[in-house]
Amino acid sequence: MSIQAIQQTIETYNTIIIHRHVRPDPDALGSQAGLGEMIKASYPDKLVYVVGEDDPSLTFLVEMDKIEDSTFKDALIIICDTANTGRIDDERYKLGSKIIKIDHHPDVDQYGDISWVDTSASSTSEMIYEFFLQADGLVMNDEAARLLYGGIVGDTGRFLFPSTTKKTLQYAAELVTYNFDRTELYDGIYNVKDNIARMRGYILQNFTLDKNGLSVMKLTKDILQQFNVGVLETGQLVGTLGEIEGILAWVFFIEEDDQIRVRLRSKGPIINEVAAKYNGGGHPLASGASVYSWQEAEQVVNDLKFVLSEYRK
Repeated sequence: MSIQAIQQTIETYNTIIIHRHVRPDPDALGSQAGLGEMIKASYPDKLVYVVGEDDPSLTFLVEMDKIEDSTFKDALIIICDTANTGRIDDERYKLGSKIIKIDHHPDVDQYGDISWVDTSASSTSEMIYEFFLQADGLVMNDEAARLLYGGIVGDTGRFLFPSTTKKTLQYAAELVTYNFDRTELYDGIYNVKDNIARMRGYILQNFTLDKNGLSVMKLTKDILQQFNVGVLETGQLVGTLGEIEGILAWVFFIEEDDQIRVRLRSKGPIINEVAAKYNGGGHPLASGASVYSWQEAEQVVNDLKFVLSEYRK
């Protein structure tokens, strides 16, 4: 793969449709829409769309375009921040002419006609800014900079995660020279509604912690309803246990109508291999999966217990 090959392919197509993963986070939206804004600014005659389901808590970043199936005919599809095809939001990507994958997750599902995967990058938004720097004659504007900066901030935990590098900080420093409101951006990402704050309190009062440093939190439909928290909002809860001394890894089980969503986080033990066993994947220290019964959820817990016991040896 070369950045030049991606740029040449973009220049070949009149219609470009950009996707990302389901249940988006700031990096998914930042890289998707940031790339879209760059392409629009650089090639004003092209038709550029960003698609997927809107998350109400993140529409301050960007709102998705609504397009007909016919728009996908002869279109270039770019998929950002999505490790495997099963997590691509809007399956109409299959109707396009060619697919480009841009991602920073481990490359376990090698899809796409062109693939650029860089696991050393803090975020896919960081990669999109690198694309801007290395490509020939692309245009960066204030809106693209806002989106990419937001994506980097979100995926680095405000530059606290180990994935933050000198390059990450340098790119962030360059992006803040553009004209956008950083305070408003931070507020949009990190301010929470009172129902989320109250549910964080419930989590802090009810989490478990075993001798190996594993914490398990089960959020049933009844509990979610009690606090009036929607499934899409639960992404704001996963970091609640991250600052508690003694926790090495933690798992949230979130009950939906047809499955139980599994969110895994770690401070050291590698947990994405566990996620891969249960219809998921992700980063070594931050992954997601899906199970279909509470019995299967217990199997996930047992696998995590084994991982932590091996890690502590």
